[in-house]
Amino acid sequence: EELAKKYASARDMFFIGRNINYPIAMEGALKTKEISYIHGEGFPAGELKHGPLALLTKDSPVVAIAAKDHTYEKMLANISEVSARGSPVIAIGYEGDTDLQKFADDVIYIREIPPLFSPVPIVVALQLWSYYLAKERGCAIDKPRNIAKTVTVE
Repeated sequence: EELAKKYASARDMFFIGRNINYPIAMEGALKTKEISYIHGEGFPAGELKHGPLALLTKDSPVVAIAAKDHTYEKMLANISEVSARGSPVIAIGYEGDTDLQKFADDVIYIREIPPLFSPVPIVVALQLWSYYLAKERGCAIDKPRNIAKTVTVE
């Protein structure tokens, strides 16, 4: 909740993930757009050099999903690339991971679990992140604007 206060004034926010956490990065961006009205986009971290780096500024925070799996070292390199361009980085990683603090401005910790299951607690952390951003911005969390329930009958 305190961390959301620090970033609630952002106009744009980017989310990066690798492997099974790339779709989770996209979900984090979607939830952020839907309830806090911050422009959010999710990108595969391995594709940063192919466009997304050009969008980064000191005013565009990047949420980086850094679960300790076989892509972890590459993710640390991606976080370093983002930091080098002046964007603040909020990393999501496992409790006890001291490496993330060296690369990220802020860290949201989750309990360490097998990497295959990491999307579950990470998506919950991102939902809470979006909730607290929206709350800090004074958004109507339970009734987001321009979003309607739809039913399709075939």
